[in-house]
Amino acid sequence: MPKRQLDAYDRRILVALQKNGRLTNVELADQIGLSPSPCLRRVRMMEEAGVIQGYEARLDPHEVGLGLTVFVGVKVERHHERDAEMFRNEVSALPEVIAAHLVSGESDFLLQVVVPDLRGYEQFLLHTLLKLPGVKDIRSNFAIQTVKPQSPLPLDHLGR
Repeated sequence: MPKRQLDAYDRRILVALQKNGRLTNVELADQIGLSPSPCLRRVRMMEEAGVIQGYEARLDPHEVGLGLTVFVGVKVERHHERDAEMFRNEVSALPEVIAAHLVSGESDFLLQVVVPDLRGYEQFLLHTLLKLPGVKDIRSNFAIQTVKPQSPLPLDHLGR
């Protein structure tokens, strides 16, 4: 639950910015039905509160030479907080890892890795992942086709 209650205008702002983070404040205000000053004030408040964490461009991985996506399940040896923290810090510093999650189930962590190709993954696996402290087991799942790319967050439930 967000720290501050989001109203209908806040939700409209968030939906619009998820679709197009390059909107000017005037365009955004016009789209959601507010004047520019209160619109900007709301955006800044949501940025300061951490509701809006940043703005970025979505890139086509193939077009930038990162054609292979691998979902990697990692099991760690021990479940001590210190060991888990070390692993999280190491993984967070790897540019090939574009997302990392602590999960329940067969693996302890699920990583999303992007590399140029299978040879690139082999190098990353052998020279980086397997050398991380505490790694017990790694299971790799290769993405064959992206059926649905990362989507905007579904904000419809917020008004309820």
